[in-house]
Amino acid sequence: MRKIDQIADQYVEDAIALSPMNATAMGVPGHDHELDDLSPAGLAEAADLERRTIAALEAAEPVDERERVAKEAILERLKLSLERYEADDTYLGLNVLASPVHSVRQIFDLMPKDGKAAAENIAARLAAVPDAFKQYTETLRAEAAAGRVAARRQVLEVATHCDNWNGAKGKDTDFWAALANGVTLDGEPIKTGPLRIALSDGAAWARAAAMRFATFLREELAPQAPEKDAVGRDRYSRASRYFIGAEIDLEETYAWGWQELARIEADMRATCERIKPGATIEETVAFLDQDPEQNLTDKNVFRDWMQELADSTIADLAGTHFDIPEQIRRIDCKIAPTEDGAIYYTGPSEDFSRPGAMWWSVPEGQKLFGKWREKSTVYHEGVPGHHLQVGQTMARTELLNRFQRQMMWCSGHGEGWALYSERLMDELGYYDDDPAGRLGMLDAQAFRAARVIVDIGLHCEFAIPEDNPFGWRPGEEWDGEKMFEFMKAHTRTIEDDMLSFERNRYLGWAGQAPSYKVGERLWMQAREDYRARKGTEFSLKQFHTDALNLGSMGLAPFSEALGRL
Repeated sequence: MRKIDQIADQYVEDAIALSPMNATAMGVPGHDHELDDLSPAGLAEAADLERRTIAALEAAEPVDERERVAKEAILERLKLSLERYEADDTYLGLNVLASPVHSVRQIFDLMPKDGKAAAENIAARLAAVPDAFKQYTETLRAEAAAGRVAARRQVLEVATHCDNWNGAKGKDTDFWAALANGVTLDGEPIKTGPLRIALSDGAAWARAAAMRFATFLREELAPQAPEKDAVGRDRYSRASRYFIGAEIDLEETYAWGWQELARIEADMRATCERIKPGATIEETVAFLDQDPEQNLTDKNVFRDWMQELADSTIADLAGTHFDIPEQIRRIDCKIAPTEDGAIYYTGPSEDFSRPGAMWWSVPEGQKLFGKWREKSTVYHEGVPGHHLQVGQTMARTELLNRFQRQMMWCSGHGEGWALYSERLMDELGYYDDDPAGRLGMLDAQAFRAARVIVDIGLHCEFAIPEDNPFGWRPGEEWDGEKMFEFMKAHTRTIEDDMLSFERNRYLGWAGQAPSYKVGERLWMQAREDYRARKGTEFSLKQFHTDALNLGSMGLAPFSEALGRL
């Protein structure tokens, strides 16, 4: 085996040993009964592995371009991860979407639910939840002792999430009980015997652990937490480089966000003229929300619509605009077993026996499901978005080592590609006869552009420009309430509860939200650079193949690697 591939594969093996949850996500058997060590010692061990791997890679010489790309891509990811750990950014991990406790909760979604082995694994992993939450409590206490605590808003919101998992919204919303009761033997519920006892006990222990953790957050951590949401320029700059995989000019990007939002909204007004001439954007949205042809009222029927659209899109694009490997021509659309409001994608298992899936955690009380609003979401999460990108990467065993296929992820590259995919479907004509769907796509684009503005503006403590194109609060300073007000004014397809969740997400996950729109911007630039180099030989399909065959990576090494093709 090539030296760099050997180092990369060894890292995967060692990382799996340290992170059983990663093993489950990757579809690697043998670890489904365990959870990660979330203590300071566990985090330190992971950092030591990164240091050793960095040293080994830096000492290895690539033998060809493929290895050069792999070395550059892996080093960029590991170095940034280690830099954030050594800069004491660990405390920022407590947030409303991507915290370790959310990872513990979500990993059960990926586990098989039928059979004796599945039941034993779920029971054992449920029984491990108390230790995992106790370890993370230890980590947060150590951070607090050093004066590092996440913003009070994040602390209290995560506590509320724990309550909700425990059934605070009603008996039927108890995640742990539903999980234990949903495990089957040959398709039949497990009602008696040792497995029933183990599952019920595990659910009870996990529920008690979540309750203890919520109490710790409210009674011990929240009193120490700052009211201020902004993380500051230094921590934000590190987070931005990590999520985008490239260093950006924050002032220039902040200014660009304002202009990009104004451009998109001008396009929205023009599109509204095709739907309801003379109407404003808001009036057109209200009109579409009353159109029975555009809306469904049952979440399961809506899931079926998403599945049909995802399947037909794969069939339509395969062999025309994309080379889609056979093993990823299936995607599952699912309703998540929670009500947090998140929409997310999970990749296939390593052997493709578990297909990729798009999940929607439907907020409590949502009764209207607009097809015009979510058409672009299916393209974003499915094909040509995440499912194609992740699946093609995993299928390219002859081009990419195991680290690149299974553990490499950069939000700017991945989410940038997904947003590029939404725009691409417009370029390919998939909205030509669907102005309502195009309006939904543009509103989603406006939403992402607005996130660039509020995320950079609040966390870097930039003033609202005096000459901003909307004449909105010129010269004022950002805070959480102004963030919500601005987002509400520039998105029309999200309910207030979901928008509140989104606002809290940006406040707690600094630097991640802009990676979508900034990533798309850098993907578009990469395509134009590629077009300029190829001249008359330029092929859009070949660009997509060449770009995706490089695998996921930070956008700086991606641009360099693509530039050498």
